[in-house]
Amino acid sequence: MTVLVLGSTGSTGRRVTRQLRDRGLTVRAASRHGDVAFDWTRPESWAAAVEGVSAIYVMAPDGVPVKPAFLDQAVAAGVERLVLLSTMHPEEIGDHRLVAAESAVRAAGTSWTVVRAHWFDQNFDEGFFQPAIQAGELVIPLADQRQAFVDAEDIAAVAVEALTGDGHHGATYEVTGPDALTFGEAVAIIAKVTDRDISYQGTPEAYLATPGADQAMLNYFTNQLTLGDSTPTDTVERLTGRRAIPFAEYAAAAAKTGVWTP
Repeated sequence: MTVLVLGSTGSTGRRVTRQLRDRGLTVRAASRHGDVAFDWTRPESWAAAVEGVSAIYVMAPDGVPVKPAFLDQAVAAGVERLVLLSTMHPEEIGDHRLVAAESAVRAAGTSWTVVRAHWFDQNFDEGFFQPAIQAGELVIPLADQRQAFVDAEDIAAVAVEALTGDGHHGATYEVTGPDALTFGEAVAIIAKVTDRDISYQGTPEAYLATPGADQAMLNYFTNQLTLGDSTPTDTVERLTGRRAIPFAEYAAAAAKTGVWTP
């Protein structure tokens, strides 16, 4: 089979690409600037991407909608399986973009699976938390709410199982790490493995005082607080046969790369 991986240069996409290739599968790695050009805003890039493809790892960058017209075109071209990267509790937190994406995938007329992922571990070293960790203070208005941070390797592993295995049609998988930590505890783990002083502030007042923060983003986080503490799931172990990667293990490995060195 040939699998089209959208967002193939991103945190999960490049891991999905590698894991598929490790299984000996043919991968069409697509992104705006990748080997296969794909852009959600340029429909003329879609046909070449989906030609001869059996399955698609569907994801769109933050703020970019998943276009139903693309899914229709893919199914018409013979795509038999769609696996969408979504987020935990999109309805409750008001993520209308991903609610619409899930609806579009379910209505596309072919086999589908939704992978709902919790906060990525890699937000701390590859994503938008990295500059704050490097600077020595992370400010997120989530107080002491516990998060089941999940490693992108595990998200990719679940997606690969859904792309290649049997029995995943119509499933919505909630993918988490094995532990529920507060942001303060996660930051303390990073501080320990880097031997640095790194602090966490979780109040709305501290958040609004940071550059670029606004009331709309504060409301987004406040919506998440109403969900209470996260509960780890067994999805990774159940689908892959191995344990999910603990946050401490992720942090120790990331620290060795020097990514958090000021």
